Amino acid sequence: MIRPRTGLLALCLAVPMLAPLATRTPPPPTTRAAPPLTTHMPQTVKTHMPQTLAAGTSRAPQAGAGAGSPAARPVTPDGQWQHSALRLPEAWRLSTGEGVLVAVLDTGVNGRHPDLTGSVVPGPDLTGLARAPGRWGHHGTAMASLIAGHGHETPGRAWQRGRVERASTGDPRAAVAGPVGVVGAAPSARILSVRVTLENGDPLRAQGRPGNPGALAAGIRYAVDRGADVISMSLGGGDGSWEGSAAEEEAVQYAISRGAVLVASSGNDGETTNRRNFPAAYPGVIAVGAVDRRLRVAGFSNRQDYVSVVAPGTGIVTADGHGSYVMGDGTSSASALVAGIAALVKGLRPDLSPYQVRTAIERGARQRSAGHSPAYGHGVADAERALREAQRMAGPARAASPPAGRAEPMGRPLSRLPVIAALLALSAVMAARVLTGGRHSP
Repeated sequence: MIRPRTGLLALCLAVPMLAPLATRTPPPPTTRAAPPLTTHMPQTVKTHMPQTLAAGTSRAPQAGAGAGSPAARPVTPDGQWQHSALRLPEAWRLSTGEGVLVAVLDTGVNGRHPDLTGSVVPGPDLTGLARAPGRWGHHGTAMASLIAGHGHETPGRAWQRGRVERASTGDPRAAVAGPVGVVGAAPSARILSVRVTLENGDPLRAQGRPGNPGALAAGIRYAVDRGADVISMSLGGGDGSWEGSAAEEEAVQYAISRGAVLVASSGNDGETTNRRNFPAAYPGVIAVGAVDRRLRVAGFSNRQDYVSVVAPGTGIVTADGHGSYVMGDGTSSASALVAGIAALVKGLRPDLSPYQVRTAIERGARQRSAGHSPAYGHGVADAERALREAQRMAGPARAASPPAGRAEPMGRPLSRLPVIAALLALSAVMAARVLTGGRHSP
């Protein structure tokens, strides 16, 4: 049974924080703020992206070239292993998400980050709480960069205004070597920022100030009414309840009925309680788990029957503050990447319904087990294969796309001309008989 819940959405972070990639003063640890928030525990909805990396270590490229020069040498796309794992370069031949609006329901997005400039549409703050300087937007900016980060310019090759600048070969994959910084799964998409929760390390959590308990449901409806094609929710859990919320489920169904695709992280307490996590468990939501570089399910990733697919979720480099970067683990990152894949599908086939987009992603996944499993879902997400599945669903000869959420059923005839011609012929025969009968009457 669905029953209302109260409390604050919280970020789903899975592992302890390290040091920042850039040479800067690190924010307070986000996973140690309060015991209930370290994993997917009750009382909050958590975003899933912990852990930053110390500059100078060997686990990831550095964001700073030296002391006093934060973000002087940002992480390059070569350090983003999710690109090859998801086959994004191959997918970009077909779609980069141009014309697609992705709502990021999170802690807020910093549109001034160089990897997101020109791509962020500011939305409301629905938490009902003040935004303390330096304590908002870290997680939301990270997720937005994985969805629609475009890096920033270098001579000759760059992502500009959400479009791929092709190299002399005509292959958009060559452009990946151009920008520095984070390049997301759908670099031509736009981001709608809607703040619905606090950072895990925000002191307001420890003070017991829950904010607006209906922020997530209100955020979903706001995003739909503003034309969002995809809604990304890298968060989960709830205050004292793991049965979900009636208001949230109604908002989810409202979004689906209006043609919006919803994507959520499966949760980060796979090694402990492994509870059902909402909004991921609501019907119709694409629930995403996390895998490591070997494409093995991460220990922290929740294993539930509602998991749709899995995606890279360990050692993921993301944007953070203004010009800085972090590396983290969690199903948050995996979910954001799949939201980006959904944006690629909508960019290629805007006529597909949310169910069809989900089906394309699930059918395109590379299976790691026989059939569906609670750990892998339908398999590891594959952007290029998802787009191929979407092409087959939409049909190669369709000239015009119906409105989102109103796609014609598969196999429906593309033309009614034969039927119309037959009806006209029948009418002509009947008219001829009437005329003939009139001529032979006495």
